[in-house]
Amino acid sequence: MSKSEGGPGPSTSGVSRVKDDKVDEPVEKKQTVLETHGYSLGKTIGTGSYATVKIAQSDRHDCDVAIKIVSKFQAPNDYLKKFLPREIEVVKGLRHSNLIRFLQAIETTHRVYIIMEYAENGSLLDIIRRDSYIDEVRSRKWFRELIEAVQHCHDRGVVHRDIKCENLLMDQYYNIKISDFGFARGHMKQNKDGITPLSETFCGSYAYASPEILRGIPYQPNLADIWSLGVVLYAMVYGRLPFDDTNYAHLLKQVQSKVTFIKYPKVSYACRALISRILVPQRSRARIEAIKQDPWLIIPTTSVHTSVSNESIVDIIKNDNQVAIEPQIVLSDDKVQDLSS
Repeated sequence: MSKSEGGPGPSTSGVSRVKDDKVDEPVEKKQTVLETHGYSLGKTIGTGSYATVKIAQSDRHDCDVAIKIVSKFQAPNDYLKKFLPREIEVVKGLRHSNLIRFLQAIETTHRVYIIMEYAENGSLLDIIRRDSYIDEVRSRKWFRELIEAVQHCHDRGVVHRDIKCENLLMDQYYNIKISDFGFARGHMKQNKDGITPLSETFCGSYAYASPEILRGIPYQPNLADIWSLGVVLYAMVYGRLPFDDTNYAHLLKQVQSKVTFIKYPKVSYACRALISRILVPQRSRARIEAIKQDPWLIIPTTSVHTSVSNESIVDIIKNDNQVAIEPQIVLSDDKVQDLSS
């Protein structure tokens, strides 16, 4: 990441600095800043309360990339000083075919630019909305990819803490890519008994949050990630979320009860059994190694035409309310810093 920011902050080892001659301007020219680093901005593909995501052409990488542009005047201070630096530090150390690849981060006086691999086929949520539900052949392929990617993170002491359909993107070949590590945390490696340090940060989305998170007690974040994976699997095969998050008290009761399955679409017993092994209290929740050996998941997958829809009625999954936010970054005055190294 690079930066050119106003405000004192800790130095970053190995960071190259370039004088920013536009620090007195109320708004810097995004195009000029990015062009300096070899990026040509294209269309907007996503917007939020304090960030915009655009496609850009990268001369350095000779391909399209996605650039998240964070306004430092609109983003919460906690996000700039805690979550954003943590996100950058975490993604720099991850390399897996099913994780969105971090390329560079640029920080200026007014903005932070995060340059990432571009996944051109939208999100898993988009596909569920389009197709109404996802057949078990595609669901199995994508769930395998998710399990492998999450295991890669956990093995390196990284927990995601915000796994949901919106954050699971599709590349040009319809391979899943986990994105948005804004709530992720590193240094959470499991001990020999498979236990990670407890987390007390209650973040993510209500509909994907585990019972222990919703109850507001310290929790094992790796097991919370696994719960979210179970919600994603249910959403894929049924085209809807397993729990109603419109009423907190009702949601809390639901997640502490046995998961229920609707009659349509028809889902195999083996798939339902796997979901039932995941959406349970953390003491008996299936671990990743056990999930990888589950009978439903080890069924051989033949050629998958992932772009073909089910051509059924669209069942839109609601946007989830956020449970909590825990973000941050301290920047140096009048500098452009490349934090990617």
